[in-house]
Amino acid sequence: MEFRNQEEPRPPRRERITSIDALRGLVMLLMLVDHAREFFYLHAQVTDPMDLSITPPALAFTRLTAHLCAPVFVLLTGLATSLYAVKHGGPGAASAFLLKRGLFLVLLEVTLVNFAWTFALPPRILYLQVIWAIGLSMIALAGLLWLPRPVLLAVALAIMLGHNLLSPLDFAPGEPGHALWAILHDRGWLHLPGGLVARTSYPVLPWVGVIAAGYTLGGLFRAGVPSDARRRGLVRLAGAALAGFGLLRALNGYGEPVPWRTGSDALGTVLSFLNLTKYPPSADFLLLTLGVGLLLLALFERWPGRVTDALGVFGGAPLFFYLLHLYVLHGLYRLGLALLGPNVGERLGVGSPLQLWFLAAAVVVPLYPCCRAFVRLKRRSGSVWLSYL
Repeated sequence: MEFRNQEEPRPPRRERITSIDALRGLVMLLMLVDHAREFFYLHAQVTDPMDLSITPPALAFTRLTAHLCAPVFVLLTGLATSLYAVKHGGPGAASAFLLKRGLFLVLLEVTLVNFAWTFALPPRILYLQVIWAIGLSMIALAGLLWLPRPVLLAVALAIMLGHNLLSPLDFAPGEPGHALWAILHDRGWLHLPGGLVARTSYPVLPWVGVIAAGYTLGGLFRAGVPSDARRRGLVRLAGAALAGFGLLRALNGYGEPVPWRTGSDALGTVLSFLNLTKYPPSADFLLLTLGVGLLLLALFERWPGRVTDALGVFGGAPLFFYLLHLYVLHGLYRLGLALLGPNVGERLGVGSPLQLWFLAAAVVVPLYPCCRAFVRLKRRSGSVWLSYL
């Protein structure tokens, strides 16, 4: 985004932008469904969720909706940071905030988040997942945001669309560069002191490109930009991303390591076309998910109302929601297993993807008032630590 010159007056204080919170809330609810699957439908785990020969269409659809979560959330993190910079005095304030919060998220991932997934003390494995990736991406953006906006956008696009060129690089365990490459680009195992091991589930490099791209979106959300102009800009960007995805995917070459194939029916062909690599996210994966995300952001700009307000409650307290829903889901699973016993092998699970969605909807009901109360507390108190949540 473009920052005002020092001689320009400071803009008036702006309220939170409902469309951003609403979109963030939507993808977090989709994330809740996917995480409910991790606890209550893991007995139906498949190697390729888009292969209809082994996966029911409803489960394939459930996994497909979850693809939106990480890319949209990271993009909005960059966008929110650009708005923070305008509100708090420029890139210096934003850079300091990113550095502190990024380190906080990394610490949170290896403590409260990891415990929420495993309930194991001491931990045997550290799963370095999306919170870790966001934290490291924020630390990277703390340095990158000093670049001129066009240069930053070029760097973001080069990383998002070009990182697949790095896929042939490989470092075996024990080789110099293995640990760094496992963090940046290839999922891998890291052996830590004391016999502890870490799994780099979310390689960080592509997400640095996404958060940087989100930061450059800030220009569309400046105080003087009319809503209609902002929507048109978002739709144009979405159209360019989706057109790029369609072209690259149709060529079946660069941009996605898993080629699509004609299925036994139209649905199978479509799902094969949409079967994209997430770890690390391929260029096609990012073009599709970010294109859809930008369209949704334009939609929420166009139609504010009760639905967007309700979604904004979850989006206004993202980290609080993230921690709370993990502990609630894992606690419910352990309680159900203790009271009812296993019903699918050694696990407790629901019988269908539809039941999984109903379960997630039931969990949302008590989470809503908790998040609403927390949002109100955070806005009243003005506490720095609460702002991190």
